[in-house]
Amino acid sequence: MPSSNHFDAIVVGSGISGGWAAKELTEHGLQTLLLERGRNVEHIKDYEGTEKNPWDLTHRNNITQEDIQKSPIQSRVYAYDEVSKKFFVNDIENPYTQKKPFDWIRGNHVGGRSLMWGRQSYRWSDLDFEANSKDGYGTDWPIRYNDIAPWYSYVEKFAGISGNRDGIFNLPDGEFQPAMEMNCVEQLFTENLKTKMGRPVIIGRSANHTAKIGTRGPCQFRNKCQQGCPFGGYFSSNSATLPAAAATGNLTLRPNAITIEILYDKETKRAKGVRILDAETNKTEEYFAKIVFLNASTLGTTQILLNSVSEVFPNGFGNSSQQVGHNLMDHHYGVGAFGEYEGFKDRYTFGRRPNGIYIPRFRNLDGGSSAGYLRGFGYQGDGSRSKGNSNGVGVELKENITEPGNWSLGIESWGEHLPYYENHATLNRNKKDKWGLPTLDIDCEFKENEKKMRVDMKNSAIEMLENAGIKNIGSFDQNLAPGFCIHEMGTARMGKNPKTSVLNKWNQMHDVLNVFITDGSAMASSACQNPSLTYMALTARAVDHAVSELKKGNL
Repeated sequence: MPSSNHFDAIVVGSGISGGWAAKELTEHGLQTLLLERGRNVEHIKDYEGTEKNPWDLTHRNNITQEDIQKSPIQSRVYAYDEVSKKFFVNDIENPYTQKKPFDWIRGNHVGGRSLMWGRQSYRWSDLDFEANSKDGYGTDWPIRYNDIAPWYSYVEKFAGISGNRDGIFNLPDGEFQPAMEMNCVEQLFTENLKTKMGRPVIIGRSANHTAKIGTRGPCQFRNKCQQGCPFGGYFSSNSATLPAAAATGNLTLRPNAITIEILYDKETKRAKGVRILDAETNKTEEYFAKIVFLNASTLGTTQILLNSVSEVFPNGFGNSSQQVGHNLMDHHYGVGAFGEYEGFKDRYTFGRRPNGIYIPRFRNLDGGSSAGYLRGFGYQGDGSRSKGNSNGVGVELKENITEPGNWSLGIESWGEHLPYYENHATLNRNKKDKWGLPTLDIDCEFKENEKKMRVDMKNSAIEMLENAGIKNIGSFDQNLAPGFCIHEMGTARMGKNPKTSVLNKWNQMHDVLNVFITDGSAMASSACQNPSLTYMALTARAVDHAVSELKKGNL
């Protein structure tokens, strides 16, 4: 740390959006302090274990009963394994209250969930940005696609998104690296669905690099991304934005710094800095800056805002609208279908492609409710060839399992969650965490609209597999709770009206103009596409505006 605790800018949180904020601010010449509540994670150095094969690990890359006891929520996530578990929080040390079932998945360390994310990267369209105004749920977005399109292009070029230009109006094309290839059964599915149902299927648009970006990549098709990639084969804060920020000489990184409140100056009506708790010493410190970017993740940012009370903001920082903590959303998923294909006996796959196929939204494309519910859903999936049977013992067993079985294909749906005011998080000052800080009570659910949509999500999956010639079809609905999709959004939403929203069109707080929020809490609706690319674009756009306003003396 420098001797002075004064900076030009402070960024809270080092995940996907926080990393982008740090990169953009430092590249604009601002001395920037990046605060991270967890430990430091250095690119390559701290990815220990990812170089090993499963059989070289103590538990063959499986989790233990001790893991489940320490982290009963985190350990259920697909990305949690013997190597990657160090990137997930200990649930016992990080409690919260579930008023209704809600799985809060967290990674408190430098880089945050950018190390473990699913990397699917899709633009939103005006079908998404206009949805709230058309059907009356939520508040109207203060921006449209054309406002953010140049910033999508800007971040895509640096982040490195592989994909095709597919010409789908509700899934705009981007600046892509070469696309990954579909395998034979995926190609068959794509061709049959286009011919018989007129629906497009595309290869996933993924932040796995198919071409080198500076020193990063390309992807090695190991499909061990959640463990950290020593090749820099996918976008993360650790491999991309933070090294870029550090290269400017303008970045100060402060790990183990739990931001507990934003400091407000009622004379200037501006934030003057933040107060942190050192996670190792339990001592508080204060840092000051001209602008503050909150990027602690949706619920982390909510926790900070609600804990930052003062005479001016007795109900939470910048909360004159009473919207902070409300309108919590997540995608609902875990529903779909699978089956087998009997052909292609002479084909197999090569490598472990960390990507799959994507079926864009095809329901209510006019923004209406002709499907019997509002909004829509998309699918992710993949095809693969199974191993042979496990009959027999000894030589017979070995021979059987080395012979490949049938091809199979499965698709799983991601559906939009409407913004309901009553889905919210509040601060519980009576229940404390390991550091003696207040925790969150989370009250969130999927309602009738989402339940009606899920019926269609499952039935449509079965219908598409049947039309594609897939046999022995089975379906599933895991009925997962909100939070488990790890796409939580909406608790400090953007909007045109300060009385019904927290942020303006620049992700700037209506109440405090030198505070910007560009993580998932800023979202006014959830769409059905993965949201991280939109966080990146909104962050770069917000920094550009913040720096411009700072130069004009408006902040």
